[in-house]
Amino acid sequence: MPHGGKWVHLVDPSSKQRLELNWYPKGSRFYEKYRNGSELDHIGFIVNDAVKWFRLLVRRGAKPAAEPFGDESETLAYVKDPDGIWIELIGPGRKDLTDSK
Repeated sequence: MPHGGKWVHLVDPSSKQRLELNWYPKGSRFYEKYRNGSELDHIGFIVNDAVKWFRLLVRRGAKPAAEPFGDESETLAYVKDPDGIWIELIGPGRKDLTDSK
């Protein structure tokens, strides 16, 4: 991760479902001192268009956490649910992140 964090993927051998575990160092904007109940950092979903889903969820009341970003291989965006949990939107890459309305 560009901010110095680390991640690992745990994969279920039968379903291939993945669980990603993240660690963030002090100084990262994602770091927080551990407190009971802070175990769930975010939940991610693979979507067909991360920009489109980001805009739709914001229009429906989700709070923007990180505007869409990425490159030709992958586009990511984040919103917050009503409890403040980040929801990651993982979509295919795009050359132009502004063409989906």
